[in-house]
Amino acid sequence: MSILGRNQVLLPARELPIVGGTGIFRFVRGYALTNTQFFDVSTGDGAFEYNVYVFHY
Repeated sequence: MSILGRNQVLLPARELPIVGGTGIFRFVRGYALTNTQFFDVSTGDGAFEYNVYVFHY
C-alpha cells in the first residue's frame, strides 16, 4: 500500500490517505489514522500506531 501525505509526528493524531499499491493491493483506496506513542526530538526515535482502513474494488 502507498500512504501519502505529511505525517506531523508532534501532533497527537493524524489522518493520511492511501492511494494505491501493488500486487493484491492494486487500486486500493482508504486512509490511515496514526497516533504518536513516543517521540524523542533529539534522536528522532519514535513509536507510532497505525489503524488502516482499506477499500478494494
